[in-house]
Amino acid sequence: MPHVMHAIPRLSIVIPLTTDVSDLEDTLVSVLENRPDESEIVVVLARPYADPWNIRDEVRFVQAPSNASLVSCVNLGIAASEAAVIHVLTAGWRATPGWTDTALAILEAGEAGAVVPVVDDAGRTISTGVRCGRGGRRLAHAADPMAPCLEVGFWRADVLDMAGRGFSLVCGDDCADTDMAVTLDRIGCPVMVEPSSRVECGVERRRTNPFMAGLHAERLFWRSLAGESLLSGLPLHLYEVVRHSLARAPLGLVPALAGRLVGLLQFGAYRQRYQQLRDLAAAAAESGSGEERTIRIDGPHGSLSRPKVADVERADEPASPLRRSA
Repeated sequence: MPHVMHAIPRLSIVIPLTTDVSDLEDTLVSVLENRPDESEIVVVLARPYADPWNIRDEVRFVQAPSNASLVSCVNLGIAASEAAVIHVLTAGWRATPGWTDTALAILEAGEAGAVVPVVDDAGRTISTGVRCGRGGRRLAHAADPMAPCLEVGFWRADVLDMAGRGFSLVCGDDCADTDMAVTLDRIGCPVMVEPSSRVECGVERRRTNPFMAGLHAERLFWRSLAGESLLSGLPLHLYEVVRHSLARAPLGLVPALAGRLVGLLQFGAYRQRYQQLRDLAAAAAESGSGEERTIRIDGPHGSLSRPKVADVERADEPASPLRRSA
């Protein structure tokens, strides 16, 4: 038989499932109804799914450990994807007609390293991007974002590779996207909000327990310090600690502060991150010292190890301005 070459897709759509199976089916229906040409769909399962519609020919399933976190599932999907552009659309979020067209064109043209889609909220069109505020605060729905949120966003695969082979696990689902936002900011990676890329949100971000929320937030602050002034950031950080802890009061106040304390005592573990950000910033400055800075997409990424494809068992989960460079 003649050898058939495998066609590399232009876009990998990664759908992580960490909630109810009904959320996955809502998302899959919306994606399959509006599926762009030359795309692959990678579903990462942290919940049992029996594939009742027999869609294995259209969807590739990847098995995650039982009850894996969202950030772990996103990283598995990134590792399993083949395209040079990756779109994360978490189960529970829904696609709309043509939602990938402009975002894909922007990333393929090298105009940005990541693109933030938008969502309608009570009649307002807001971004799904995040910023890291001074003092280590995660700012969601930023009009001028530094990165897409963990749940939904478009990424160049080479940018994710350069940033450290996906999202860091140490900041948890709470702050992994904001930790990535700091990386993109340090390397001067353009991030754009695209108003024509519209998604619908059917699930809210799950709230973690107060101890882990405090731990992840404290880690985010110390991991974000490379290239920043500790003297100017520390007073704002102290304010953020008080604000964040009081938001968990009364029952969660002590656990949140305990998580902050543990994060502070892990200070020595942040040295590697500090050096990583300094090296990335220096490399970005050197590459941008010429007359023109070129962003290239040469082919599929390969620095992430690929997970095993799952055999799914059958059973007898502010509005303006919107388009802006971060």
